[in-house]
Amino acid sequence: MHDKFLILINKHNENLQKFNSTFSIIGYAKLMLVVFVGLAVFLMFRSNFALWYVFLLISSLVISGTLWIYHAKLSNKIDYLKGIIAIYNQHISRLNGQWVNFKDIGAEFIDSNHPYACDLDIVGKKSLFQYLNTTHTWHGRQAFANDLLHPIYERPELEKRQEAIKELSQDIEFSCEAQYYISKIGIDPAMPNLIACITDSTAFSKNKAYKFILTCIPILTLLFIIGIFIFQQRQLYIVGAIAAAVQFIIWALGASKAHVYLGTIAKLPYKLSAYSEVINILTRRKYSATKLSQIQKKLKEAEDAIKDLSKIADKISLQHNVILYFMANTLLLWDYYCAFLLQDWKQKYAHLAEDWFLAIGEFESMLCLSHLPSVCNNVCLPVIDEKKRIFDAKSIGHPLLPNEDRVNNDLHFHDNIFIVSGSNMSGKTTFLRTIGVNIVLARTGGFVCAEEMRLANFSIATSMRLSDDLNNGVSTFYAELTRIKMIIDLAKTQPHLIFMIDEIFRGTNSVDRLAGAKGVIAKLNALDAVGLLSTHDLELCELENTFGRIRNYSFSETYEDSNLSFDYKLKTGKSYTTNAMYLMKMIGIDA
Repeated sequence: MHDKFLILINKHNENLQKFNSTFSIIGYAKLMLVVFVGLAVFLMFRSNFALWYVFLLISSLVISGTLWIYHAKLSNKIDYLKGIIAIYNQHISRLNGQWVNFKDIGAEFIDSNHPYACDLDIVGKKSLFQYLNTTHTWHGRQAFANDLLHPIYERPELEKRQEAIKELSQDIEFSCEAQYYISKIGIDPAMPNLIACITDSTAFSKNKAYKFILTCIPILTLLFIIGIFIFQQRQLYIVGAIAAAVQFIIWALGASKAHVYLGTIAKLPYKLSAYSEVINILTRRKYSATKLSQIQKKLKEAEDAIKDLSKIADKISLQHNVILYFMANTLLLWDYYCAFLLQDWKQKYAHLAEDWFLAIGEFESMLCLSHLPSVCNNVCLPVIDEKKRIFDAKSIGHPLLPNEDRVNNDLHFHDNIFIVSGSNMSGKTTFLRTIGVNIVLARTGGFVCAEEMRLANFSIATSMRLSDDLNNGVSTFYAELTRIKMIIDLAKTQPHLIFMIDEIFRGTNSVDRLAGAKGVIAKLNALDAVGLLSTHDLELCELENTFGRIRNYSFSETYEDSNLSFDYKLKTGKSYTTNAMYLMKMIGIDA
């Protein structure tokens, strides 16, 4: 899988070297032309504007301008190639395990009270979010996090998303190109404020007469100014000065209101040009997936609107030049002009604007999910079963494990509770997380790490990674009780809930642990809940004889020449091996 990206990187590096060479040559040529233009100016003045030297100067200026434009285009191409190469290298980092150094771990989405996020490493350090995230906009980042943490898709929508994600996964070069242009937008925490501004259809002024008068006054002032230059009449000077003074007073009186109305948009110009590029990239392509075509349709509607808003924002940005801003308001009531332009734009597009940004965010989220086949060598799109509470998987593995280290297992789960037993380090917890993280991926409409998979549209609740809380006086055992209570409560209201409990009641004595575990399993069975539970307490495995829906599975180890080894393969039936004493002896604890 590395080779695929290395070939693309080498191809782009060859082009980059050519462009860099040409870029340097043109740079020197520009410098020489500057000298040549200076010489042409000198000779032109010295020859009293001889026609030959005038022609020479004009030609030099034209060539210089052409080179400047071409140089700028080359610079953009070089930036593009560097950006694409960096994206390919990120994919290689996912393949070689360096992805754990990616900076964005989705820290603000970490919630210890979430039903499964912390236990399954969905967000945070070494998480699914850190592994797959390639979003570069606020809406994209929120969409991807929501897809992982709060998926609400039913089967028809999941199938549309699967179709779209599959299409994106089949064209790596386009996906990386889209990612590059989206990256030029950047993640701005103030984006919700900006969206709130452009979706607020509140008018600057509803008084049409007021708008007409404020539009006409600058026109009359300009006519007076033109008349001054044409007729050179003293009275016109006075009238022009009065008109300018009146406009200044009008501007001063309404400056505060205009500033509030326009203030947020003044921050937008650089972002809007980047959004226009992204819209252009995403709308020029022909898609076969229904979901991608729907996004494309929304963005085509946005194309002209974003360009218009960009022009308005450019006009508003004149306020950053104090002198021009003062003159424009004194002579043209510039703030009012911009406010009425923005008012007209909002009346036309405000009710649609947020959908455009949400569409780009949705595209970004699906783009993240489309990367898995490029970095994981064992993937498929799962089949969603709406009727049965099943989880059938062939060769399922954990997507965050390196391809060369991953051990896959088959699993056939049909309306059951699985008790997974096994000795220390045998793979029980990793197996539970493998099931959980693949269910999360399936619920987003994404690929899963399996050769084949068919499952119900499960919701998930877990109790795995527990810790005490000294500040709130919460022990590990009480923290686990809270999680178990959450699972039971959810099981009462969610028939498609699948639970995962690791090492149940590890924080208490063996007598209470066994009695409590049996009570919880009996309760979950009575609620007709389904799920998996790992344990060291082999007595719990006897519940298979009591409850018909319970099945025993296990992991085990082998000893060869006094060396301990694990195959991490799931086996039918309970575990019959232990290794605690061996591990204690191995690290020097004699018992």
